[in-house]
Amino acid sequence: MIRVLANLRKSWISIITIIILLCIQAVADLSLPDYTSKIVNIGIQQGGIENSSPEVIRKSSMDDVLLFTEDDEKILDSYTLISKENLDEKDYEKYLELEHQELYILNKLDEEDQDELNDIIAKPLMIAYNLSYGETEQTIKNKILENIPEGYRTQLEDKTALEILKSSGEEIDTELLKDAEEQISTLPESMLTQAAVTAVKEEYKQIGINLDDYQNNYIVLTGLQMLGVAFISVVTAVLIMLLSSRVAAKLGRTLRDRVFKKVLNFSTGEFKQFSTASLITRSTNDVQQIQMLITILFRVVIYAPIMGIGGFLKVLTTSNNTMSWIIGVAIFGVLFVVMNLFIIAMPKFKKLQNLIDKLNLVSREILTGLPVIRAFNKEKAEESRFEKANKDLMKTNIFVNRAMSLMMPTLMLIMNGVTLLIIWVGGKNVDTGIMQVGDMMAFMQYTMQVIMSFLMISMVSIMLPRASVSAKRINEVLDTKLSINDPKNPKEFDESKKGLVEFKNVSFKYPDADEYMLTNINFTAKPGETTAIIGSTGSGKSTVINLIPRLYDVSEGELLVDGVNVKDVKQKELRERIGFVP
Repeated sequence: MIRVLANLRKSWISIITIIILLCIQAVADLSLPDYTSKIVNIGIQQGGIENSSPEVIRKSSMDDVLLFTEDDEKILDSYTLISKENLDEKDYEKYLELEHQELYILNKLDEEDQDELNDIIAKPLMIAYNLSYGETEQTIKNKILENIPEGYRTQLEDKTALEILKSSGEEIDTELLKDAEEQISTLPESMLTQAAVTAVKEEYKQIGINLDDYQNNYIVLTGLQMLGVAFISVVTAVLIMLLSSRVAAKLGRTLRDRVFKKVLNFSTGEFKQFSTASLITRSTNDVQQIQMLITILFRVVIYAPIMGIGGFLKVLTTSNNTMSWIIGVAIFGVLFVVMNLFIIAMPKFKKLQNLIDKLNLVSREILTGLPVIRAFNKEKAEESRFEKANKDLMKTNIFVNRAMSLMMPTLMLIMNGVTLLIIWVGGKNVDTGIMQVGDMMAFMQYTMQVIMSFLMISMVSIMLPRASVSAKRINEVLDTKLSINDPKNPKEFDESKKGLVEFKNVSFKYPDADEYMLTNINFTAKPGETTAIIGSTGSGKSTVINLIPRLYDVSEGELLVDGVNVKDVKQKELRERIGFVP
């Protein structure tokens, strides 16, 4: 097979282009589940707010946040304080339409610094939010008011819990705040992010940002990015199939050309090694098997491993990896089905090519010998012979096709079963707050990508042995050593002896024969005269004639045409001087 694939070197530019396009497509396909996760988690569930650190926050709110953290400096370094006084009207309104107040605007941060800021600010932001809004604020407020004299209680009822604590002069790290911090610390990361986003939403609302527009803008922008990536994937896939088909077709043309040119140089001895039907099958059906394999080979050799490994790494790094065991179950199921199919159907694949050879052989013999068959009234016998060869091929094809048709529904059942398993396990994780819905959907897509990669590899592992058999049959033709070759230093014909044919002590026996067919044949056929060779059937008349154009080479002695030994001239030039009617 490797020797056949060596003919691809003529298409090396296309192959390199295919590899580059496959890498681009794999990267695009692996990024699509991330966009799905973002749209669901951030766009829908979080209202388009990606980080737990607000892009803009009031100075008063920032002061409240800084009460509950010791990382004041890191937080303030990430923001820039602006106000109506130090900005132009146009620049100020670019951020918001506000009452006159000072604002902190988030600086442009790289991914690592942004993640660090999210971790630092999430908890203090939530504590400040819980002490200012919602049911938690009311519960804490009631507990604080229980310890305050009744005369002061009515004056504080309109204030938030945080305002009461700040005005009372009590230390912020009270038991109430410690309880709130402990509750926040026990939250899973996904729920902590969502809770912090709730606080950010409230801050944006207080500032005057339209949250619906903010959410819609995020979903539309992310959706457009996703469509762009999908478009890149589609374009590269089309280009890959186009180039792969061209490379495969070019390889098929090269192989057919080499086989045909090789066969043209066969002597009658080589033709007897291969039947005519077999040579036709080898230059058509066998080449087609290799061509079909090459069409999808690049996608499997390059694309499938990238998708399989990349999908698994994405699960471990970007998605929730608590369900990674499901991928192992899915891969085991796919390999189990494919291996059983491999064991059962593979021997039949190898048998198919020989049965095609046999059918072509019988068909050719019947069609070329039809007058003789009719003359001897052997139609029924030949019909039975054709029927047997046809039925043998049909039974083998039916068995292979049934096995292949059984494989696809079984694999689809496994894939759908894995999908249900992901939904069942992922649903529980979503319910307990371990993961988000978008993460579950991304995990499902990554799992399907991994399964499809192994499925593609398995399909090629089934096609490869059949193509290998075809490659071996083609190589048998190409590797056949010619028994009749042109001389290294060809001689010129003697024009003075044009038309003269001389046999000098010529003896000949067929390559596989033990006895000589001709022994010490001596005669001269002169130009302008008719030389007749007469003898009974099987006496060697046709053999004598076949020696002249070198359809066979003499075993002993010399055969001269135009005064030159036929072994000392090129075959093409020799046959140009001979008119031969078999």
